[in-house]
Amino acid sequence: MSVVVVVGAQWGDEGKGKIVDLLSEQYDIVARYQGGANAGHTVHINDKTYILHLIPSGILHPHVECVIGNGVVIDPVALMDEIALLEKEGISVKGRLWISQKAHLIMPYHKLLDQVTEQQAGAHRIGTTGRGIGPAYVDKFNRRGIRIVDLLDPDLLERKLRRNLEEKNALLQKIYGHTPMNIDQIIEEYLKFDQLIDPYIKDVSIYLDRAIREGKQILLEGAQGTLLDVDHGTYPYVTSSNPVSGGACIGVGIGPTRITAVLGVLKAYTTRVGEGPFPTELTGDEGEFLRQVGKEFGATTGRPRRCGWFDTLIARYAVRVNGITDLAITKLDVLDQLPEIKVCVAYEYEGRRLEEFPTDLKILQNCRPIYQTLPGWETPTGHLTSWNDLPDNARRYLEFIEASIGARIKIISVGSRRDQTIFV
Repeated sequence: MSVVVVVGAQWGDEGKGKIVDLLSEQYDIVARYQGGANAGHTVHINDKTYILHLIPSGILHPHVECVIGNGVVIDPVALMDEIALLEKEGISVKGRLWISQKAHLIMPYHKLLDQVTEQQAGAHRIGTTGRGIGPAYVDKFNRRGIRIVDLLDPDLLERKLRRNLEEKNALLQKIYGHTPMNIDQIIEEYLKFDQLIDPYIKDVSIYLDRAIREGKQILLEGAQGTLLDVDHGTYPYVTSSNPVSGGACIGVGIGPTRITAVLGVLKAYTTRVGEGPFPTELTGDEGEFLRQVGKEFGATTGRPRRCGWFDTLIARYAVRVNGITDLAITKLDVLDQLPEIKVCVAYEYEGRRLEEFPTDLKILQNCRPIYQTLPGWETPTGHLTSWNDLPDNARRYLEFIEASIGARIKIISVGSRRDQTIFV
């Protein structure tokens, strides 16, 4: 039996979709533990590209059962669209996908509030995807959320929705000057959704506990990344949940003693979407090179990602707060053409050298990265299949990362396809 958590170790978009897809071949169950349809896990199989927002990447392996845990907030429209898309591609979902009855629903008013508040924030905006994730989590912790289990009682659902919509409509009208939403229409839509989702509902905690006792192999998949964690990220420029490995137990309903390993996924450089500090960001030609060669545009939003050099302070921080035991490095091939590659080994702030990732936003926004320059390898790696095949300087680059952050690299991705992977 093994229960492995796969966690993003930067600001998300590290390539977790490909890594989970690769590992899923060896696992029985893949479970998603937090976030919502703001995730965009991209998997390339032969000439097909799949972008999954809610359903775990493991669904692309016929023998794998998939779980959406209670820590995920679910947009019913996005979920049903994703199921329909997979089935159209000949991928069976029914009987292989299970959704926690405790998961909270994203309602139309959550998406609308997400968008209008971000618009009104102007220069102080967070940079959300506008998909209602944050407002849904706000209602969850404000004890105003609608859970999957509430769909089973139409009278209770209607009472909760009417109460919530009265509050949201008052907010939309009086604060944002927006037209109120139609209460009866939303109630009707969600009662219909109950009929569609019913075959997928399960007590996920019991299901996973039984699977663990039976010795099954389980992969727990997070969305976003460590530095977007609401507690451990670059607050307030964060998501509304806990992508760190500790969130996995809460998000699927198992105890921490069940976790056997934590795999951290890191890009060979660093990217970020949206607002917030980014010490190693490259705003000139070098950043544009990484963006174009790495195809750094959001799978969910299409927004261009901000790009920068690898940051060992971030990676070391992620190893610590997640308890990372192993690493997967992705997009090494994006660096193939560069004669020199810089790695951030410390920050300088007001004359002080900082070697640990700081919490203070002011420091992060005003620090200067201190780099060590390493020689590039200037040769393609996308066709390589073993550690020994890698150019000497590519191996030195990876060994430098290992030594700097204190974790062992086990997987190296040198392209988007499944076969463009080196297992160390």
